[in-house]
Amino acid sequence: MKLYSTNHQSPDVDLAEAVFRGLPPDNGLYMPTEFRPLSQSFWDNVQNLSLQEIAFEIANALIGEDVPAEDLRQLINDAIDFTAPIVEVEVNTYCLELFHGPSMAFKDFGARFMAALMSYFLQKSQKQIHILVATSGDTGGAVAQGFYKTPNIDVTILYPSGKVSDIQEKQLTTLGENVRALEVNGTFDDCQKLVKMAFLDKELTDKFDLASANSINIARLIPQAFYYVNAYAQLKKSGVDLPVVMSVPSGNFGNLSAGIIAWKLGLPVHKFIATTNVNNVVPAYLESGVYEPISPSLSTISNAMDVGNPSNFPRMKALLDNDLEKMRNLVVGYFYDDEATKVAMKDVFDRTGYVMCPHTAVAYLGLKAYTNTLSEPVSGVFFSTAHYAKFLDVVEEVVGKQDIPKRLSDLLSLEKQATPMSTEFSDFKAWLMVNL
Repeated sequence: MKLYSTNHQSPDVDLAEAVFRGLPPDNGLYMPTEFRPLSQSFWDNVQNLSLQEIAFEIANALIGEDVPAEDLRQLINDAIDFTAPIVEVEVNTYCLELFHGPSMAFKDFGARFMAALMSYFLQKSQKQIHILVATSGDTGGAVAQGFYKTPNIDVTILYPSGKVSDIQEKQLTTLGENVRALEVNGTFDDCQKLVKMAFLDKELTDKFDLASANSINIARLIPQAFYYVNAYAQLKKSGVDLPVVMSVPSGNFGNLSAGIIAWKLGLPVHKFIATTNVNNVVPAYLESGVYEPISPSLSTISNAMDVGNPSNFPRMKALLDNDLEKMRNLVVGYFYDDEATKVAMKDVFDRTGYVMCPHTAVAYLGLKAYTNTLSEPVSGVFFSTAHYAKFLDVVEEVVGKQDIPKRLSDLLSLEKQATPMSTEFSDFKAWLMVNL
C-alpha cells in the first residue's frame, strides 16, 4: 500500500512509515494512492459474513500487500473482539451501536486496530515509540485502553480541562503504567495544535520516535470503514430492501471520511449525512462552498464534536477529488444546538424508551431532517458513537435516572492522575524533552 500526502509536497510512503510517522513532513494527511472496489460476490454475500470477516476483507483490500492474510486475520480477530449491532428504534430508522468495545465508544475500532498493527510492525524491532494524542472526549479513553501495557509504546494524551465528561476523564487519567495524561488549559483545538506542532518540530522528531493515535493517523481511519459495511450487511440480512442513508455525528470528520472510503470500496449508500453541533464548519461549507474554521471551538453538551477546524476535512475533500459538487451529491449537512439535542433525547426516550447520548441525538436529528425531505422511504441509520452513561449528567437531566454499566461506574472511585499544561508549545516541548 502506497500513501501520499494531501498537501502533495512529501514523497509517497509505505504503510508502516505512514503509521509511525502519523503526519507527513508537509503537514498534510496520508491517503492511499488507490482504492480497489471489493468484488461483486462480496457484496452479494455480505449479509452472511461476521463483522470480523467483513473487517478482514476490507483491510485485506487496503493493506493486504503489507500484512500477510493469516497475520491480518489474527490481528483483526484480536482487535475487533466485540459487536456493533443495529437496533430498530422506529420504523425504517435504525441505530448503529458502536459502544460495545472496552471503552464503550466507537473509537475502540480505530485504537485497538492501530495498537495491534503497530505491535505487529514492532515485533522485530526493540525501538521505543511515543504516541501523542489529542482528545475531545472518547479518543483518549479508547487509546488508553487500546495501548495499555503494549510493549515498547508509551502514550501521552492531551485533553481540554473541564471540557470532557467525568467518566471520559477517568478513562484516560486512571490507568497509569505506559499511559499519561496532560490536562490542557484550553480547547480541543489547542490540544490538537500542540500535537501537530510536536510532529513538525525537528528537535523532537530527531530525538524521539513519535507517532500519533488521532484520526489523523491512517491506521485509525481504516478500521472505521468496517462498521459501515457491517451495518449494511445487517440491514440486508434482515430483509431490508430500501436505499440506505447514514447519519454520522461529526467533529473531526475521521468517521465520515471512513464512510466515504467504504463507499469507494463499493458500499451502496444513497447519502451520508454530516451532522454536527453548533461547530458547523462542514455543514456551512456544503451550503456555501466557503470553508471557515471556528476559533475557538464552541463548548456544547456533545463535547466530542466540539471541533472548530476538523483535521480530517482535507481527507474528505481528497476522497471526492476536491470537487464540491461531488461532495454535495454524496453528503448533506445539518447542525443542531444543545436545546434541540435535549428535545430529541427526551422525545425519543418518551416514545420508544431508547436512551441516546447527546452525540447520538444529533445524528438522529440529522437523519430525520434529511428523510423528511424525501418522497420515497429509505432505511435510515444513525450512529451511536458512545454509551449514554459516559454523559450521565446530561442524560439524567433530560430523561431521568439511568443505569450505569459496572465497567464505567467502577472508574468513578479511582483517583485522577493528570499533569496541568498550558497552550504554549514551548511548555509542551519542555515537558516532552524531560518526560519522554
